[in-house]
Amino acid sequence: MYIVIEGQDGTGKDTQAKKLKEYFESQGKKVVTYAESGTASKDKFISEVARLTYGSKQDIDHRTRVMLYLVNRYEQWRKLAEPALKNGDIVITTRNWFSTLVYEGYGGGVSRSLIIKLHKLIMPEPYFHPDKIFLFTIKEQEQQKRLGTQTDQNWDRKQEVWKSKGETFQQKINKAYLKIAKEYDVTTIDASGTIDEIFNLVISKL
Repeated sequence: MYIVIEGQDGTGKDTQAKKLKEYFESQGKKVVTYAESGTASKDKFISEVARLTYGSKQDIDHRTRVMLYLVNRYEQWRKLAEPALKNGDIVITTRNWFSTLVYEGYGGGVSRSLIIKLHKLIMPEPYFHPDKIFLFTIKEQEQQKRLGTQTDQNWDRKQEVWKSKGETFQQKINKAYLKIAKEYDVTTIDASGTIDEIFNLVISKL
């Protein structure tokens, strides 16, 4: 089984992926989870590419960012997801190619048809067909509150290139996600509740 958790910044994607992993493991199933961003990867190559991609001070063109994201996306699929799925295990990822379509396409101005074409050329067909994909949404006021307090052990989250953008930009991104959800018929979940409330919603829709 291949599950994707997508959505806006500050919606708790990683938290829910962790809870979902624990849920399946309690049933005796083997689970592989990872964040497509690569920011928490133990793979040196992937983590270094992630630092280049997410750094807010580098002068990197948005098309270059598309390719950097794609490098990590492909490498993690090849090294983690593909072997696990072939073995019959469960794979849970936070984010997928929709993130690049939203942030670099709608947000960065890169041609969305180019982003789609590049991903179709590089990523294998199974990547585009998860068994279930959830898109977390949240209202702007609650999102700004969460982004203001969000921290990470290895990353200064406020300095990430997209989190350093203002509220107007986040509103633009949020609208783009809703458009993507409608276009690709993706299940949306209101992530404004408690961790357990959101988790119960996810489980009910599996």
